[in-house]
Amino acid sequence: MALHITNSLTRKKEPFVPLREGHVGIYVCGPTVYGHAHIGHAKSFISFDVAVRYLRHLGHRVRYVQNITDVGHLTDDTTGMADEGEDKVLKQARREQVEPMELVERYTRSYFEDMDRLNALRPDISPRASGHIPEQIDLIERLIERGLAYTRDGYVYFSIRDFKDYGKLSGRDYEEQEAGARVLVDERKRDPRDFALWKRAEPEHILRWKSPWGVGYPGWHIECSAMSMRYLGETFDIHGGGLEHTFPHHECEIAQSEGATGKPFVRVWMHNNMLTVNGVKMGKSLGNYTTVKDALREVDPQTLRLFFLNSHYRSVLDFSMEAITATGQGMERLRRTVLSLDERARTAADQESHPGFNTLLDQTRRFFTEAMDDDFNTSQAVGELFDLARVVNTYLSAGTLGRKDLEAARKLYSDLGEEVLGLGFQEPGQGVASSGAEDALISFLLDLRGEFRAQKNWAMADRVRDRLAELGYLIEDGPQGARWRRK
Repeated sequence: MALHITNSLTRKKEPFVPLREGHVGIYVCGPTVYGHAHIGHAKSFISFDVAVRYLRHLGHRVRYVQNITDVGHLTDDTTGMADEGEDKVLKQARREQVEPMELVERYTRSYFEDMDRLNALRPDISPRASGHIPEQIDLIERLIERGLAYTRDGYVYFSIRDFKDYGKLSGRDYEEQEAGARVLVDERKRDPRDFALWKRAEPEHILRWKSPWGVGYPGWHIECSAMSMRYLGETFDIHGGGLEHTFPHHECEIAQSEGATGKPFVRVWMHNNMLTVNGVKMGKSLGNYTTVKDALREVDPQTLRLFFLNSHYRSVLDFSMEAITATGQGMERLRRTVLSLDERARTAADQESHPGFNTLLDQTRRFFTEAMDDDFNTSQAVGELFDLARVVNTYLSAGTLGRKDLEAARKLYSDLGEEVLGLGFQEPGQGVASSGAEDALISFLLDLRGEFRAQKNWAMADRVRDRLAELGYLIEDGPQGARWRRK
């Protein structure tokens, strides 16, 4: 079975065939950087991180583009058509009493720090909306030339009536929508459903650029069309984003892009579903969100990543500490299995490979691949790694595996668990997400405890162990020395 992806445009699961053999272009709507990322964002970006990882695992050369929105995203974007409200970056900059671009730099760095801790690959290109104003102006001019956009008092609007395919992604029929029923009426518009491509900047608006229509700034939707086509071409393979952006954001992207080029914009649209808290969507506007930074003060990064992978990207996932605790226990079981493979392989004897064990590994690879080929079904793929861990531990208890078998099993976890799913199986506290200062400090305390034990000063050795336990670190003594992990 080849890779199949659910295409939101056709509403079907389809075999994936790149536009250019061996190369894949993917664009994912990135964050609006006016605050710290929350775990709802993390669910989305980890979903697409795994998609990129798996495409590369299959041998494709992937160009991964994920934008940074630093201008144009308004506070009133519930419909995306009203073009009202404040710019989110400007509003937060005033609140924090900093320059808008200072705010943008702070939260852009924060976002990438969070994604690094969760072991999400950096995009190949992270374009900023404010850095691509010429491309946006050029695209708007093309739309005006084709009769799909018009100007009013320093504003430029897209004319929905003149683009016959508007609504094909979301399935909405706008001829049946009563004017003004869901959209605030703007007298500058020919039709209340039209949306802004460019907006006039009032004197107090700090983010402003010169344009053929006066000093202003771009609308939210135009930036993604301009940047995605700039780096991936007028037609590209995959566009990803949150389900909530299907309308109006992605619908408007299609209208702008195809209206300007006359070509299909995106071949496959992927939409991830939301994260909920007690059945309610998580979001900054609702005030029920948890930032990634806050979550990682309580949860191991790999546990949080595994929590997201335990559900399909198109499924709603409900966040609770009970679910996180259960995921942490599962992550620890996988980690212990892999660490045991590493330890046994260092001292195991060379002997004939176990034929039944090799068959098991081949079967696990096949089932894992079938799961990922089925629309990136990470939940089932993770299940295959847990199933293997149970059997591997039985073999380890029996002591019947030689070095080659142990190394083959470890390579499977490296290829599938680490390379594809992005999970870290390193020594507890030694993974990609751990702090170097923390590692050094704990290692120093363990060395100090070791000296106390060598001096038979058991009281001080126990005091170090107990104090670390109070701080949330569990010390485990073994043949290779003391190890530590977070509780």
